[in-house]
Amino acid sequence: MQALSAQVESPVPATLEVRLARSAAEVQGAELGLDRDAFDPHCDHLIARDTASGQVVGTYRLLPPERARALGRYYSEAEFDLSALAPVRAQILEVGRSCVHPDYRTGAAIARLWAGLARYVLESGAGYLMGCASIGMADGGVQARRICGELRRTSLAPDRWRTRPLRPLPAADGVVDSGDERVRVAMPPLLKGYPRLGAWVCGEPAWDPAFGTADLLLLLPVSRIASRYAHHFLKPLDAAA
Repeated sequence: MQALSAQVESPVPATLEVRLARSAAEVQGAELGLDRDAFDPHCDHLIARDTASGQVVGTYRLLPPERARALGRYYSEAEFDLSALAPVRAQILEVGRSCVHPDYRTGAAIARLWAGLARYVLESGAGYLMGCASIGMADGGVQARRICGELRRTSLAPDRWRTRPLRPLPAADGVVDSGDERVRVAMPPLLKGYPRLGAWVCGEPAWDPAFGTADLLLLLPVSRIASRYAHHFLKPLDAAA
């Protein structure tokens, strides 16, 4: 998702509505290249829809704790051992498949989507948000390893919340890294935005060979959401009340 990289002053389309999808057809109507899996029927799907065109232009997939408990697992458990999160497992809302159509990646439009997420979190009573963020490995993992190193330095979770990847990154054999720190690290927008809100990185990344990515698990205690961002994203709720 190209979330917090956009300018917040951009106008939001007057025809944009954000709500939970009411049917599988609405979820499938998102022309965003979304994949499908067995978790979809058990999740709520927050959508941003342009009522003028009828097009779904933004999505968030939400798996509340009671449904994860009924399923017996979270999506993230395909990549991480979540044993360390057992004390708060019953309070975790898993957030995933976050995507916004390129034509709607304005700060105000995304803030509307985040406001919908904020309302869902408040109504669910969840204490933690959890989800994965991916980093491409097309360069052999140079950028991924630098990004992970930077996040370990700035946003690493306390020891008690550390998780373990089931498939660690492969060894960097044959990968040439100049070590030049002046080379810009292209931090993905999601990995810029969530730590600013107060999220932690829960440890080392997992290797996803199917997509060729290094995946980091993020945990955001709702109580840690930085006040300036909480005000920004909850403000649309006040306006709609």
